Parts: sequence; structure tokens; C-alpha cells
Amino acid sequence: MLYRKLGKSNLEVSAITFGAWAAGGWMWGSTDRNDAIEAIRASYDVGVTSIDTAPIYGQGTSEEIVGEAIKGISRDKVQILTKFGMRWDLAKGDLAMHSKNNSGEDIDVYKYAGKDSIIYECEQSLRRLGTDYIDLYQIHWPDSTTPIDETFEAVSRLVEQGKVRFAGVCNYNAQQMEEAEKTLELVSNQIPFSMVNRGIEEETVPYCIENNKSILAYSPLERGLLTGKITPGYSFQEGDHRASHKHFQPDFIEKTNELLHKIKPVADRHHASLGQLVLRWTLERPGITVALAGARNAEQAVQNAKAADIHLTDEEINTINDLVNRF
Repeated sequence: MLYRKLGKSNLEVSAITFGAWAAGGWMWGSTDRNDAIEAIRASYDVGVTSIDTAPIYGQGTSEEIVGEAIKGISRDKVQILTKFGMRWDLAKGDLAMHSKNNSGEDIDVYKYAGKDSIIYECEQSLRRLGTDYIDLYQIHWPDSTTPIDETFEAVSRLVEQGKVRFAGVCNYNAQQMEEAEKTLELVSNQIPFSMVNRGIEEETVPYCIENNKSILAYSPLERGLLTGKITPGYSFQEGDHRASHKHFQPDFIEKTNELLHKIKPVADRHHASLGQLVLRWTLERPGITVALAGARNAEQAVQNAKAADIHLTDEEINTINDLVNRF
């Protein structure tokens, strides 16, 4: 496994980090709690020491699963990355979406990052995770109703209290990051990035490189699309958000699979799966420090972790880059 430091901090994380969104079941057509716990433990056994979660993932379920999975592991051997700023139990801020919880009940989810809300959310996360501190605390989405300085003053207080080690953001643009930095130093930005979704390369990546902020790439496998296992007409479980996602419509799936077919010889040379090759390529991109990879079970988790063992030559990276640029 590769380990990399976030920003200018001394917080070292595994380059492949376990993404625990699907573990919470919400928007992924349910989850098996035991499988999710085993997946996290199996990935830890092969060097994945960092786990990224959030309260909204299953409305607390994902954090509880993470807390259960790390029981018995020395706390200083794992890095817990969680988030704040999405409330399903408080109607304040920007309405993010109408959804259903894991029990099938209707819920409204709000993007809200007011001071009191953050303090409350942190306490709830610490309780669910069974720990007394969070390694990286990240705002989940921008909240237009709360001044950015108010949000990060609250996080600053949590850092002073020792409940949070470092602060990061998710889904922020360069301007929002700059504003937040006036109040508290950020170490990272967690944003979507994949072979077929590279919008951040225009502005956010250059800003992060210039200012020494790490990028945590989420959905580097494009929610499973870049594993090559999705074909046009693929049947999703009820409640799986991918069924209506633009990247999972037949034309886009077909176009993506053509790209994967062209890069497959590189994967074959390394006795690797397409998913492993895509994760390794992601870690080679300028500015990308971490690739978040979710897993439904222990076998998937171990396969994801092995992506870090692949050593791509400059020629192979250039070949893949050319194909991706033409996509």
C-alpha cells in the first residue's frame, strides 16, 4: 500500500481509502451489515488504514458500521474521515433532495452547516464511531445559507477541543476553498473524479496543486461503471440511484465500455482487473492524493487495495491518457 500525507499536515492516509457510502445502504439498494464490516476489516488487513464515511450514509448506519469494524484495532492505526453538513432530521439550509431512508420512509435532506448544527453533528458522529476524535472532518456540500467563516469557526473550535485533527472540504470550488482558508487551514478537498468525469481538472486541481491541498477523488470507478461489469440493460436493485444516473444510460455505458476495451491490454499485462487499473491510473493523475473505493464484501475490498501494487510505466500512463483524452 502507498501512504500519502494530506496537504501540509502530518496526517498520513492510505492512497486507496475505503469509501463507506454503499456500506450505509442508502441510495444503493440496501446493504448487508456483516458483509460491510468484514469488507472494512479485510481491507485494513491488506494495508487500507483510512475509511471515509458520513452521517447521511444510511442516516447514521455507515458510521455505526465503521465504528463496529474498527473495534479492537488500535485507534492510532486507523484514520477516520467523516463529514458534516447534511441533515435529514432538521429542516434548515438548502434543500438537497427528497429521498427515502433505509426503511423506505420519505425524508428531506438539507445542506446545512450552521455553527450549532456542526457542534451537534460532531458529537453524534463521535458516538456512532465509538471514538473521541475524528482525523479529517469535512463539510459534505456547500451551504449557501451559512457564511463560510461561521462554518469554519465551528470546526476551528472542534480542533481546539481535540475532537477533530484536521479540516477538509468536499465539493468546494477554488473560490470557496480560498474563502474557508481565511478562517481555518484546509488540508484537502474531496471531489468527484474519474476517467469519464474530469471537470475538476480545469480550475480546482490547479488551485489545489498550487496551494498544497490534497485531492481525495471520490467515485474514481464512476460508481462501478469503470469496472467493465456494467452492460446496457443492466438491472439495478430497487432503490439504487444509478438506475436514473446519466452515466448509466445505454449510450454512455456503451461508449465507456469501448474505452475500457482499449485499455484492457494494459490491465492484462499487469494481471490486473480493469477496476484495479483505473484506480492505479487515478493515483497517477496530477494533484490526486487518494482514490476512494467502496466495496460490498471482503473480496472486493482486497481487490481494490491491490491496485496500489501495480507499477505503470510512463509509456503505459501516456497510452491511457491519450485514450481518455479522446473519450
